Amino acid sequence: MLFFGRLVSFLGNAMAPVALAFAVLDLTGSASDLGIVLAARSLPTVALLLLGGVWADRLPRHVILVAFSLVAAGTQTVAAVLLIGGGARVWQLALLEAANGMAAAFLGPASLGVVPQTVASPLIQPANALLRLAMNAAKVVGAGLAGVVVAACGPGWAIGVDAATFVAAAVFFGRLALPRIALPRTGVLGELRSGWREFRSRTWLWTIVAQFAFVNAAFAGGFNVLGPLVAKRELGGATAWGLVVASEAAGFMAGGLSTLWHRPRRPLLLATYGVLAGVPVLFALAVAAPVPVVLAAAFTAGVGFEIFGVQWDTVVQHNVPPEALSRVYAYDSLGSFVFNPLGQTLAGPAMAGLGLGGAVALNGAVILVATLAVLAVHDVRTLPNHATV
Repeated sequence: MLFFGRLVSFLGNAMAPVALAFAVLDLTGSASDLGIVLAARSLPTVALLLLGGVWADRLPRHVILVAFSLVAAGTQTVAAVLLIGGGARVWQLALLEAANGMAAAFLGPASLGVVPQTVASPLIQPANALLRLAMNAAKVVGAGLAGVVVAACGPGWAIGVDAATFVAAAVFFGRLALPRIALPRTGVLGELRSGWREFRSRTWLWTIVAQFAFVNAAFAGGFNVLGPLVAKRELGGATAWGLVVASEAAGFMAGGLSTLWHRPRRPLLLATYGVLAGVPVLFALAVAAPVPVVLAAAFTAGVGFEIFGVQWDTVVQHNVPPEALSRVYAYDSLGSFVFNPLGQTLAGPAMAGLGLGGAVALNGAVILVATLAVLAVHDVRTLPNHATV
């Protein structure tokens, strides 16, 4: 039920970013407006993540998944109706994405914390790999389909599919039967403090989260905001961008398949090398390389990021107590995405100052420097597989 619930929601979510990007660009043609809409989603997610982590450790996690899947379905339904009806405005899309970001703040910690409740410890890595393979298979289909649907019918229809998949996901999640974890009630602040102690006591954990504060912000600005503009101006439009996103997702699948059986001795070291594979696609976009080159670079980025993702989830789930897992994931997500709104909103001004190619290249350089810096951390290089630190 967890697998199918996440699969159908992933399918719709793969269509939504492509559709949203071209909805805003069709309305105003402004990279700054697109950055504002994306930032409007990121801000509530960042603001409410810690509360989402507390709720997911307090309540049965499948209840959180059902409730906030339905909230997300509602926001996307309204956005789809506005876009299909031709009455959408940028401020309306920003408000709806803010509500959707609020739902994501509760869905994220619950969906990650639920995995160790469904499988035995030796199966956590392949379970994470299978869940992420489902996500990335959906991205391959959804992103490519989104490019076609946006070009043929308009972005509202793609967002409408996203709304329907959230409803289907809620049905699957509703069939889970997971117990409430016996978490001592010390109030929200007390529970946040105990979660923080778990988070800060592991050097490898907080240093990689600090790294990803910069990595995610740079990728959000360089790839998600400026990438569609490069595609619109230089690569052929929505269909080409759909192929780029689908190529990245195909790389995710290839990287995920390798993690089904490969258990590295030093998982965080391999994971950090994987992040470096995300740099070339930004430099390829910066110089408006031919579409096949951009597709190959996007595939390579997907492989590296997926190896990181599976190894990271597995290491965290093996080394953090189950009763604190959602709160630790909330701190993880908060730190990892705290600069995303800044990266998204600064994409337009950076383009104005450096040109489109220069702004994209700057984001690639940020990822490169942040990732090389974290390799200097001893625990990142040496933490063994399935450690119990």
